[in-house]
Amino acid sequence: MPEQHSSAIDPADVKFLRVSEKLVTARFIERGIVGLILLALTSVPLILRLTDVWGGYPAWLGWGLPAVIAISIVWEMILIPRQVRAIGYAERNDDLLIRSGIMFHRVMVVPYGRMQYVDVTMGPLERMLGLSTIHLHTASPGTNALINGLPAGEAARLREQLSARGEAKLAGL
Repeated sequence: MPEQHSSAIDPADVKFLRVSEKLVTARFIERGIVGLILLALTSVPLILRLTDVWGGYPAWLGWGLPAVIAISIVWEMILIPRQVRAIGYAERNDDLLIRSGIMFHRVMVVPYGRMQYVDVTMGPLERMLGLSTIHLHTASPGTNALINGLPAGEAARLREQLSARGEAKLAGL
């Protein structure tokens, strides 16, 4: 699905494709689990204080740490859908563009001729949701890129397309 919104650094003539909305669910699950673990860990001193096991622990800290974690979890959950909508990619004749970021927009250009190999991965959660991550490895480790949240079929198509274009560019050198 083409992305309608564009930022000041997006090329004017390019239509970005968005990743799957299922990535929102995956990130909710991943970050929710991590958040709940952090909330449980930071709540231990509060529980010990309330049960008079650790009466000397400061009350403001006992309530403050879990409150900060809870607020952070809620804030992150609010941002996740917008972060996912900001991720996009576009195939051009000579390169692949990858866009991300809400506040700090980023557009990465990966020339096909610089790609050494394309790797598709699928973790357990991604497999459950039918998603894949595509890793683009280039001659320079600093320009390696990845696209999270691609439907498995699109990731396979993109891997084949990018590999073919990369080989064609290398053969033309």
